[in-house]
Amino acid sequence: MPKRTRFTIWRPFAVAAVAALIAAFLTPAAAQASGAPRESRPVYSYADAIREAVWVDTGLDSDGDGRTDRVAADIVRPAEPAAQGRKVPVIMDASPYYSCCGRGNESQVKTYDANGDVVQMPLFYDNYFVPRGYAFVGVDLAGTNRSDGCVDVGGRSDIQSAKAVVDWLNGRAKAYSSRTGTTTVKASWTNGKTGMIGKSWDGTIANGVAATGVKGLKTIVPISAISSWYDYYFAQGAPLYDSGPDWLAGAVESDDAYAKCGAVQQKLVDGAPRSGDWTGLWTERDYVKDASKVKASVFLVHGMQDLNVRTKHFGQWWDALAKNGVERKIWLSQTGHVDPFDYRRDAWVDTLHRWFDHELLGYDNGIDREPMADIERHPDQWVTSSVWPPSGTRTTTLRPATGTRPGVGTLGLQRGSGTETFTDDPQQSETDWAAQLATPTADKAGFLTAPLTRDLRLSGSGKVTVTATPTTSTAHLTAVLVDLGPDTIRDYADGAEGITTLTDRTCWGASTAGDSACFLRTAARTKAVDYTVFSRGWADVGTYADPGKGVPLTPGKAYTITIDLAATDHVVPKGHRLALIVAGTDKDLIDPPSSTPTLTVDLSRTTARVPLVGGPAAFTRATSARWTAPEKTALHGVRAPRTVQHVPSG
Repeated sequence: MPKRTRFTIWRPFAVAAVAALIAAFLTPAAAQASGAPRESRPVYSYADAIREAVWVDTGLDSDGDGRTDRVAADIVRPAEPAAQGRKVPVIMDASPYYSCCGRGNESQVKTYDANGDVVQMPLFYDNYFVPRGYAFVGVDLAGTNRSDGCVDVGGRSDIQSAKAVVDWLNGRAKAYSSRTGTTTVKASWTNGKTGMIGKSWDGTIANGVAATGVKGLKTIVPISAISSWYDYYFAQGAPLYDSGPDWLAGAVESDDAYAKCGAVQQKLVDGAPRSGDWTGLWTERDYVKDASKVKASVFLVHGMQDLNVRTKHFGQWWDALAKNGVERKIWLSQTGHVDPFDYRRDAWVDTLHRWFDHELLGYDNGIDREPMADIERHPDQWVTSSVWPPSGTRTTTLRPATGTRPGVGTLGLQRGSGTETFTDDPQQSETDWAAQLATPTADKAGFLTAPLTRDLRLSGSGKVTVTATPTTSTAHLTAVLVDLGPDTIRDYADGAEGITTLTDRTCWGASTAGDSACFLRTAARTKAVDYTVFSRGWADVGTYADPGKGVPLTPGKAYTITIDLAATDHVVPKGHRLALIVAGTDKDLIDPPSSTPTLTVDLSRTTARVPLVGGPAAFTRATSARWTAPEKTALHGVRAPRTVQHVPSG
């Protein structure tokens, strides 16, 4: 089959014309039975596509102005199927960023003509998919751009903004031709089958709408998306950011919403106390608890070094979906908070095309029989797994033990004894600790295996249980897993989080004068390192008894707390060492406690439960035999990228 990359008519004109006629008169099933291609082709005119706007009634009055909120939905759809009486499926991106901040690597915003119809729709989705027989719908979340209502940061108003549009597409909600008028509009041109896609906040909305179980939503493609808003702002009581959801709402809402939505803003403040306690606000914004309602398939994409929407989000969402038997697929990159269009463009467009063809058009193109997971093992080097986590992955309990020097211990299967002591230093980060793993320092305790004699793969989510005695009434803990050994990785701590934007462009679909399908090309930005932090977790020790409520600690008393480790898929190569670090404040990633505690860790009651492919037997094989170092294996002295705090945005 010819490779599907840039938008070109690579079939002779006559073949394209025949394909258009077949598509016009046959259903997907009939078309396949007749021997037609099992993929949608670019046979419809983008230049002549219908561009229109509707305002969908959400049924809510979040801004309290006495009338129900209407959200703007800008539509681009092919004209030919409408003229032929054929109905088309919908790809939808519901976003708060269409006017304030922009979408994609080039921060594109919506632009409009004199009639108020969209001219530039951000990203490539409309350019590429409308000629292939899809409609694209870009929804302004309530309180943003041209929509009524208030931004409530993942709450009922946010989710209903998009769910109401899905309902309208399926004949269950009302839409109007203007923001305040009375002329209704029906979506008679669609078959109601909808796929939602989006990165960051947009992908979060896709998760939230899927968690309502709304009929007509057939698939979602959440990219770097939140699954529980509490876990965006806190890690078991430890603050991840120094601002709350009220700040984020204020950053995206329209001027009109800003003037009307003071009460909603105050609810966001009151419902998100900086104590980190769980409240009803977080329950409303927890989509994981409703994973059993998800009927849509899920194609999940995340950067394994995303320190904005951290990887706990995809791990807990994936596990919940798996438990409920949801059809799913996953891509995991080495990047930070980056769209796959900007790190694996050709393969991404091809895979997304086939995914939507399968899920929304019903084509039997085999994508459901391909490996479930694609994982970036080295920059631009990808491997696959038939299922994820791989079969044979077992939770393996690793135990720290004292070594010959204080603060530098061992990590193995046997229970340790004794204690290690460190003092929280908020000026030190996980990369500072990792750089000095083999050196005693006052701010951390590190535990290392011997150099591995075989590769060791960790795949999934883990947990670290720590028993520690603090000297003060407040204390935070960090646990990180480290691959100690030289490597070249994507420079995720750089401002672009693992990519470099180039000056030339590639084109992905059809263009108009106001909406180009050509985007700046990118390449991997790499860095040589001596170690890689590949999984992290944080907690306020005050949540030891109840993860939803912190309490003051009694100095001198031992507390046991289990810290969730973020999901990952990482291979520690032969010759490297696997390490666990336990420390206090992780600079730039969590905020420090109100005091500066010294903590004494009881090693006999401290464990790391990690997802090892092959389980304990694999660990034994990789650590029991003697390892002989090859020539020139000395570490080359280049530090790993330093982690930085990201502004909580898209």
